[in-house]
Amino acid sequence: MKLSMSMWSVVAAVQAGRMDLTGFIEFAAEQDVAGVELLDFFWGDAEREIPKAKEQVAAAGLEIAVYAASNNFVQPDADARRQEIADLKRNVDIALELGVDTMRVFSGDARDGVSQEQGTAWILEGLSASAAYAESRGLTLALENHGRFAGRSDQVRDIIEQIASPALRANLDTGNFLLVGQDPVAAARELAQYIVLVHLKDMRVADADETGHRFEIPDGTVLTGSAVGDGLVDLPAVLDLLRDAGYAGWLSLEYEGSEEPLTIGVPRSLAAARALLG
Repeated sequence: MKLSMSMWSVVAAVQAGRMDLTGFIEFAAEQDVAGVELLDFFWGDAEREIPKAKEQVAAAGLEIAVYAASNNFVQPDADARRQEIADLKRNVDIALELGVDTMRVFSGDARDGVSQEQGTAWILEGLSASAAYAESRGLTLALENHGRFAGRSDQVRDIIEQIASPALRANLDTGNFLLVGQDPVAAARELAQYIVLVHLKDMRVADADETGHRFEIPDGTVLTGSAVGDGLVDLPAVLDLLRDAGYAGWLSLEYEGSEEPLTIGVPRSLAAARALLG
């Protein structure tokens, strides 16, 4: 397994105006990871920035491990759903331009008045069309366990199996399962045969006075992001399971804690990740 860093790990620094795409690539090179995960969320002018990013990543001795799209197929308006499909297809083209063979995708966000059945139907519609396009271009989509419609391993598995395309597989986010009250180790076991990408994430119980990055889970506990190894996820067991399943792909760090990412959260997480990898 190879260690990568998602640009989402430094989103706090980006939103504060302290880092941009160029700075993130420089930072990743300083952290001595093998690759970076780029996201559509961070493009300003994609056509202008893509060639520069590719050149900078190569010059830094890194790989672009994966590209991540931020689609949302739970759209009551049919035109909006068609636009989401068109945007995702465009992101497939961008992923190929970046030289990657895997792209992270989402299902869709919960909306008031939208049932599980209706939302899932729209997700199946959107991912089916997107997977068909990705398959025609030789790219694999990795569905992240995220949100109400595809937060649990059984939901992710069911979507993959209903669409039945070799171009749709799973992105195992080790932390997100906690948000839906599921044991990450059991979830990883259920999805093992489909995993093509891993987001290395940890979460802990939030302190009472913490105001940001708070997630209330089904039993009422409030969680927040943490550095890898400081939280509730049994990451050694997850990695043992991945090894047993023959997974040899990317472990992409996705730090979501409230500590300063550049000097505390990311360096501490990478040190723990390297210890896990031996």
